[in-house]
Amino acid sequence: MNISYKKLWIILIEKDISPADLRRNLNIATGTMTKLRRNEEVALSVLLRICEYLNCNIGDICDAVPK
Repeated sequence: MNISYKKLWIILIEKDISPADLRRNLNIATGTMTKLRRNEEVALSVLLRICEYLNCNIGDICDAVPK
């Protein structure tokens, strides 16, 4: 299985939050943001911080997709 963060980018657009604002407000490393853009694995702690910031559930920002 692979992971997709497509839902995260959609939520950011809906809430009018830029990826740069998300990174700055949550103090997310630029390398982690690159991993998110490339649909690579990111630490669960980062995903939970994003969920708390966006007031959503983890399933609202990512999906497991078959290879």
